[in-house]
Amino acid sequence: MTAQVQYHLPEGPIGLTGPVARVAPGTLPLRGDLAHIALAGRYLAAHYVVPQPRTIGLAGATLHQIPRDDAGSVIDLAAGTPVEALDYAGDWCWASCGPEGPSGYLRTALLIP
Repeated sequence: MTAQVQYHLPEGPIGLTGPVARVAPGTLPLRGDLAHIALAGRYLAAHYVVPQPRTIGLAGATLHQIPRDDAGSVIDLAAGTPVEALDYAGDWCWASCGPEGPSGYLRTALLIP
């Protein structure tokens, strides 16, 4: 069973002042529509999500830049590696290795709940 990771959740209004730097794809778990809850207050996103802990299955997995098998890879993950699931769409999961990344897409079937 995967342990539940606790994150500091921001209190009060969340706001940013000044310009916000764009992050490179595959780095922080941040998209225009969604971000890891630990990034609230540092980066602006339409929604913040508390990740679901998952584990990479026996076959291992590759985090891809976009949800396609032929997309560029971000990192190869060994079996048993803990990841944080942030969003599911069809057969794909957008996940990260933690709030500081890396992040990318992998096939949902490669995860162990």
